[in-house]
Amino acid sequence: MKKVSFITAMMAMLTMATIPAFAQEDKGFKKIDVREDFTENGFQWFHDAELLAAGNKEKSNAMTIGWGGIGTLWGRTALTVYVAEKRYTKEFMDQAEYFTVMTFPVEHSKVLRYMGTKSGRDGDKAAALGLHTAFTPNGTPYYTEADMVIECKIMYAAPFDPQYFKSDVPKNMYAHFPAGLHSMYIGEVVNAWEKRNRKSFLTKAHFAEK
Repeated sequence: MKKVSFITAMMAMLTMATIPAFAQEDKGFKKIDVREDFTENGFQWFHDAELLAAGNKEKSNAMTIGWGGIGTLWGRTALTVYVAEKRYTKEFMDQAEYFTVMTFPVEHSKVLRYMGTKSGRDGDKAAALGLHTAFTPNGTPYYTEADMVIECKIMYAAPFDPQYFKSDVPKNMYAHFPAGLHSMYIGEVVNAWEKRNRKSFLTKAHFAEK
């Protein structure tokens, strides 16, 4: 009897352990390999509007972003994002091990507009929009209304240092930018999912950061 109980308990534990890995599929997502399945123009992708999220099951926040980079670094598939000093999301990024970057279908353009013009310090932006927060197997937040979710593990994070600005481009940018200097977060892409019926990214949407 004890042996049967032990086996039953082990099977239950294994079953529970496999649930998170397939949780995204239950929400209409399929797992993809960005090295083979990501076909967007990397020079244009961040000109469109994406959503950056970080946090945990207790508390999280997201913001609209328009800066970033994708490619290879240190032999890893990498994605880089930037968050300004005074943004509420920076508190979550500085404590996070992982973050997600999401895209949304055209019918959810209001999500990016709202997330880019409202601050999470003033209330739960996801709740205000009626978004459904879910979590990757690593516990990273994302919204089920997204049509693509890329999860990254932070490899490097540091603020810009003005002494290393080599042209007037960043100097002029920060001379009139009240949110302060940006910090750079370089993440290794560890997971990616997209909706099975995904058609395209939002195009040429420009929103402020919050």
